[in-house]
Amino acid sequence: MNIHEYQGKDILRNFGVTVPNGIVAYSVEEAREAADKMLSEQGGGVVVVKAQIHAGGRGKAGGVKIAKSAEEAANYASQMLGSILVTHQTGPEGKEVRRLLIEEGMNIEEEFYLGITLDRATSRNVLMVSTEGGMEIETVAEESPDKLLKLQIHPTLGLQANQARQAAFFLGLTGDQFKNGVKFITALYKAYMDIDCSLAEINPLVVTKEGRVIALDAKINFDDNALFRHKDFIELRDTHEEDPLEVEASESNLNYVRLDGNVGCMVNGAGLAMGTMDMIQLAGGKPANFLDVGGGANPQTVQEGFRIILSDPNVKAILVNIFGGIVRCDRVAGGVIQAAKNIDLHVPVIVRLEGTNAEIAQKMLDDSGLNLISAKGLQDAAQKVNHAIAS
Repeated sequence: MNIHEYQGKDILRNFGVTVPNGIVAYSVEEAREAADKMLSEQGGGVVVVKAQIHAGGRGKAGGVKIAKSAEEAANYASQMLGSILVTHQTGPEGKEVRRLLIEEGMNIEEEFYLGITLDRATSRNVLMVSTEGGMEIETVAEESPDKLLKLQIHPTLGLQANQARQAAFFLGLTGDQFKNGVKFITALYKAYMDIDCSLAEINPLVVTKEGRVIALDAKINFDDNALFRHKDFIELRDTHEEDPLEVEASESNLNYVRLDGNVGCMVNGAGLAMGTMDMIQLAGGKPANFLDVGGGANPQTVQEGFRIILSDPNVKAILVNIFGGIVRCDRVAGGVIQAAKNIDLHVPVIVRLEGTNAEIAQKMLDDSGLNLISAKGLQDAAQKVNHAIAS
């Protein structure tokens, strides 16, 4: 689960991570009042008006503006609120700006990158720092690998003091900046672990001319599987920032991710789903989604899966690939047939069922008289899907 920048900063502040003072605003008037309050408290200077969407690259898209007065902040707020912000991460459709963060200005001297995430290749958390702050870390890794330091963190020992110091040295920090940097890195790792993050990214991490080390931006992603331990974080979810079909699927306990292909996929099990999408791609097609209905697929979940898949106008055919282990194949076939009768299946549906009672299930599909095509084996299923699209 992703959250907004201001929400992430509020959480990090509780762990001793240094973040700028800021006030969230949902209207132009709230933005004006927030800017007036902050300018009064800091005795003048500037405030920053920042659009709050779940995407990076906001500054280049006009979503970050510096204001010298409350009126100027209000003018920027009127331009941003309700507008569609298009960045390299939103896609061409962009995202609507519904809230703003009014934040104190910083006397910036240097900008860096700091991130913590899971390295799946080593099954360990990895601390990453770079002297190239404000850039996409993937770009830095590809074009300037010498400017990126990766430190593997032992799963039982955790982040060691010497690792935090090594990271601060790599960034070239000295004196008070070095001490503050080590403290910042240590506090961020504690937050990452305690709240079960899948990503904690500070980009840019800035050093001010006064020697402060501050998170100018903060991207916090939670591990969905651990949210049961943090029920208070669930209310931070902003469904406006998510694909409507993915939100709808989650409400039905379906794992759905929308893609840009034309073959709808309904599978039980994440591994089988990945294999199914690979086979479709190898056969010349392109998957339109990832949809895992879980191990206990039943008529209700199958019908809801069909409805969500068909809500994507790009879908030209559907591949159902179920392994009948926990649930029998004939029961799944019955669910597919019932769903096909209850909703308008206006595209061909190829069904591959393997496991318990697979032969019975195949006969049920063949005798249904519906637009259901049974397949034997994954390769056969993928080829039939692509043939159905071509014809």
